[in-house]
Amino acid sequence: MMFRSAAMMAALVLLAACSNGAAPSASTHTAAPAPAATAPPVAAAPATPPAYALEGTEVRDLPSKILGRDYQLDVYLPDGYAEHSERSYPVVFVTDAPYAFPLIRSIARRVGDHGNGLRDFILIGLSYAKGDTPKYSRNRDYTPTAKGPSSAESDMPGRAPLYGEAENYRRFIAEEVFPFVASHYRADMHDKIYAGHSYGGLLGVHMLLTEPGMFEHYILGSPSLQFDGKVMFERERAYAASHKDLPADVFMALGGFETVDPGSPDKRYHNAVDMVRNAQAFERVLKSRHYPGLHIRSVVIGDEDHLTVFPTLITHGLQAMLTPPQEPAATR
Repeated sequence: MMFRSAAMMAALVLLAACSNGAAPSASTHTAAPAPAATAPPVAAAPATPPAYALEGTEVRDLPSKILGRDYQLDVYLPDGYAEHSERSYPVVFVTDAPYAFPLIRSIARRVGDHGNGLRDFILIGLSYAKGDTPKYSRNRDYTPTAKGPSSAESDMPGRAPLYGEAENYRRFIAEEVFPFVASHYRADMHDKIYAGHSYGGLLGVHMLLTEPGMFEHYILGSPSLQFDGKVMFERERAYAASHKDLPADVFMALGGFETVDPGSPDKRYHNAVDMVRNAQAFERVLKSRHYPGLHIRSVVIGDEDHLTVFPTLITHGLQAMLTPPQEPAATR
């Protein structure tokens, strides 16, 4: 009896131990816990995202002693420039560089088609003066006289509107920009193309009538010939009175809406200045001089206004100046 009671007590003790959660030995019955997953290290984001860079371009600082201001040159070198050290290239100089430079670079790469659509060229973008707003800089640098529009207002606090430094700016290009480009790049300085629009076109007309041989080719987009009471027509008469030739290749283009049509509800027409008529009159008077060295033509581009015409006109202008010579057809 005592033996049976002792056995029962042992069984009860064992059951109690099991009910209290006594675990079997881990080494015998339980797998080791899996190590915690480790996340891959996250790269720290840069403090400032990198700026978008245009392939094949560089920027050069160029302080001007003539103007007493600092400028920059935006430079595009064509594909293969480094590999073809024996080659020199035509050079296109364009005003209003922040807008025009990236556009013309894209045209060079797309329409140019590696020299098949356009001859490869070096592109030089002429910047605005450092520290100036675009409007203030171009009003001053691109206009031939100090008589700006009567409604002119300055967008630079503390500085009055300023016009009329085109001649000094022309000298800056001829005496400082040209030597810099010639000494740093394989530029054919006997095949230079000027391109400008609006006041930039007006600056081109000033150069044409002051020193026409400064550039071999001129692309004049929507030139502001209304400036200062059409002063450039007076300048042309003065030039004609003392010159027998005007050696230059000129392409002029404007948008079809850059004229006056009071009866039209389309607000793209100009409300006062007929730029198309002014440009056509200027072309007629130049042709009437019968200058032997002058080649001038113009086009009015439909469905374009003063603000939209530049991409089309510069494409046409570059094609007029830089279309590669056609290979003669093989004889059979």
